[in-house]
Amino acid sequence: MARGGGQNWTSGEAEGRTENPEPEEVGAKMVKETEYYDILGVKPSAAQEEIKKAYRKLALKYHPDKNPDEGEKFKLISQAYEVLSDVKKREIYDQGGEQAIKEGGTTSGNFSSPMDIFDMFFGGGGRMTRERRGKNVVHQLSVSLEDIYNGVTRKLALQKNVICEKCEGVGGKKGSVEKCPICKGRGMQIHIQQIGPGMVQQIQTVCLECKGQGERINPKDRCENCNGCKVVREKKIIEVHIEKGMKDGQKIMFHGEGDQEPELEPGDVIIVLDQKDHGVFQRRGHDLIMKMKIQLTEALCGFKKTIKTLDNRTLVITSKPGEVIKHGDLKCVRNEGMPIYKAPLEKGSLIIQFLVIFPEKHWLPQEKLPQLEALLPPRQKIRITDDMDQVELKEFNPNEQNWRHSAEAYEEDDEGPRAGVQCQTA
Repeated sequence: MARGGGQNWTSGEAEGRTENPEPEEVGAKMVKETEYYDILGVKPSAAQEEIKKAYRKLALKYHPDKNPDEGEKFKLISQAYEVLSDVKKREIYDQGGEQAIKEGGTTSGNFSSPMDIFDMFFGGGGRMTRERRGKNVVHQLSVSLEDIYNGVTRKLALQKNVICEKCEGVGGKKGSVEKCPICKGRGMQIHIQQIGPGMVQQIQTVCLECKGQGERINPKDRCENCNGCKVVREKKIIEVHIEKGMKDGQKIMFHGEGDQEPELEPGDVIIVLDQKDHGVFQRRGHDLIMKMKIQLTEALCGFKKTIKTLDNRTLVITSKPGEVIKHGDLKCVRNEGMPIYKAPLEKGSLIIQFLVIFPEKHWLPQEKLPQLEALLPPRQKIRITDDMDQVELKEFNPNEQNWRHSAEAYEEDDEGPRAGVQCQTA
C-alpha cells in the first residue's frame, strides 16, 4: 500500500505515517509519496547535496551511541537516505512510492544496515570498522570520602570544540574548500635531507599550508565565526552525579560530550574519581577502618567512647565490664561502614583498631606499687643461679647503634678482604 507524507517531518521526529494514494504536486515535480522526503525534512525537488546535508544532520543527532532509545528512528532515516541518494531508486520511488521500491527487489526489511550506510557516508569501512569517532577526553575529579559516603552532585566547566553553526562545519562559503595543492590532500609532506656523502634521510612533517587537514580555504572565503577552523571553542557545564558507595578510580561516562569535529562522531568525556585521604577513616572495600587510642585504665576497666560518622551522626561504643582490650585488638560495628554502590541502604562494617596508651615513667609512687601489684595478675617467678650473668637494661638509641655498625664495617674494609676471598688472575 502506498504511503504518503501528510506531515512535515523537518526535524526528523514524525511519529507516524499517513495514507495518500494519489500523486501530489510539490513545486514543479510530481511524486507518488513524500514520506522519505518528510523523514529527511526536505522537499521532493531537493538537490542531492541538500539530501546529503539533511541526512548528515539527522544521522549524527539520532545515532544509537548518542540516543540509544532512537534506534528505530535512525533506521528510518537511513532507509530514506538509501533510496533518495540513489538516482535510479529515487526515480522509482517518485513514480511508484515505497511499493514500487519493494517490487523492485528492495523491501523495507532488507535495506542495507543503517550502520553501514552511516559508515559509508562518513568515510568508514562498513560493519568491520564501524563509524570513525573522535578522541575521548579524560578528567580527574578530586572527591572526599564524605562525598562518596553521602553522594553529591558536582558541576564541572569544560572547554570543548563544537562544530561552527554559521558554516555548519565547512569552514567557509559553499564550494570554497579545495584539496591542498602542496600535500595533495594527504595532510603530510615528505622532505629528503642529505645527512652525509651518499646518505639521505626522509622526514615526514605536517603540511604547513593546510596544517594537516588536507584541504584549504581561500582567506577571503573563510567563515568569520570560526576563521576557517570549522569548530569553535565553547564552555560546557556538566553535572557529575557521584553516587553513594562509588570507589576511588571509578569512571563516570558522558557519551558524545567530547570535542566535535566535522565528519566524526564526538568522543566521550570520562570523569575519573580521585578520592582524597581522610584524617580518621580508611576505606577497604565496603568497610571503614579507624584507629582509636585508649588509656590503660580504659583497656583494663572498660570505657565509653564516641565516634563522629561521615554523615555527622555520633556513635557511642562501650566495652563490656571485665573485658580487657589489648594493644592492637580489632573490634567492629556492623552496618556502619561504607554504603554499597547501587544498594545504599546496605553498609559494610566499621572496624576499630585499639591502641593502648601506657602511663609515663614514675606515674605512681614506689610505695603504692605493691597495692597495684596485688590487684594485677601475678608476675612470673624465675629461679636465679650463680652461673647466670645479670645485666642492666639501658635506653635504646637507634642512631647510635647504626653509627656503631657503620664504624665496624669501615674498619673491616680497612683490613682488606676477608679470608677465603681471592682475586681472579688471568
